[in-house]
Amino acid sequence: MALAPFLDATDPWIRWDWFWRHVPDFEARLLEHVQLTVIAVVLGLLIAAPLAVLAYRWRPLRDPLLAIGGLLYTIPSLALFAFLIPFTGLTVVTSEIGLVSYTILILLRNIVVGLEGVPPEVRDAAQGMGYRPLAQLLRIELPLATPAIMAGVRIATVTTIGLVTVTALIGQGGLGQLINAGLIQDFKTPLVVGTVLSVALALLADLGLAGAERVITPWARGRA
Repeated sequence: MALAPFLDATDPWIRWDWFWRHVPDFEARLLEHVQLTVIAVVLGLLIAAPLAVLAYRWRPLRDPLLAIGGLLYTIPSLALFAFLIPFTGLTVVTSEIGLVSYTILILLRNIVVGLEGVPPEVRDAAQGMGYRPLAQLLRIELPLATPAIMAGVRIATVTTIGLVTVTALIGQGGLGQLINAGLIQDFKTPLVVGTVLSVALALLADLGLAGAERVITPWARGRA
């Protein structure tokens, strides 16, 4: 019964006069959505990369670090925001802490898997050529692990784009603000616009990162 007014056939899914009047607002929300996503993925990568290297170099750390990442990933977003708000308020910081925490497991696991997938004979050859551990990591292991790392970045990015919409509940959210406004006001147009733009942004991000992966890993493309 609660959905009846919202599904009323007399209310069009898109009111084009309202749509064209609010295009600048759509652009602002889209930009905010992109910014929140980029910040979360970049910070997540900066945190996960060194942790992944530690887990790769010192195997006893692997399972505990992945377990911590898994614990962060399983915390419900609303519960996490409710816990953070008394400390950081209804701010971008609160949003980003939550968003970053959900990227860590994905990125950490993919980086570790990518590094572990480097053939042992390649590492042995690098050591035989006199590569020190840091040079071997930067010049041999990380480049060979790039396909797995990029796969993690793609998953983390698409996941974060979806999660950003949830932060509308604490006054952030980018396109999620349109979705939230549509639900609260029982007005379909902002809901449809916010949803379509969110899906389109996720698709474009995934395709763009897939294209970037093909450019920077030509050897993987040739092998496929």
